[in-house]
Amino acid sequence: MECRRARLQDVESMMTLINYFADQGLMLPRSRNSLYEYLREFLVIEIDGRIVATGGLHIIWHDLAEIRALAVDEEYQGKGLGRKLVTELIEDAKKLGCPRVFTLTYQPNFFKTCGFSMIEKEEMPHKVWKECVHCVKFPNCDENAMILNLTD
Repeated sequence: MECRRARLQDVESMMTLINYFADQGLMLPRSRNSLYEYLREFLVIEIDGRIVATGGLHIIWHDLAEIRALAVDEEYQGKGLGRKLVTELIEDAKKLGCPRVFTLTYQPNFFKTCGFSMIEKEEMPHKVWKECVHCVKFPNCDENAMILNLTD
């Protein structure tokens, strides 16, 4: 198992994985264009030459980052790969000096196990919503907002 930065040749596999779950209503879809545009934010887990998990850390502002597009192949769920990605993405945020990480998710129980707490979406700064106008759910977002404070 290798957890590493995503590469250009990973985009098609990442898109297939993410959009498989998006088609089931378990997460939001990602376009090929957006994955290429934000590729440097993403990590992947590769097993036997196959991308089986992915997730990204998007910087919103000087004090806030978002974990987004976290997906783990069904065959590998429950084996700690999602937690591994979240841990690595949180470490990235800490290295950057970011004090808070949030996520918008349909999987709140998973993120609770990673230390995140539920918050009201209205508590999030307006900068969080700048990409929402491109979302298929806009303006009726039904995701759960969750946050993790990285400082004491």
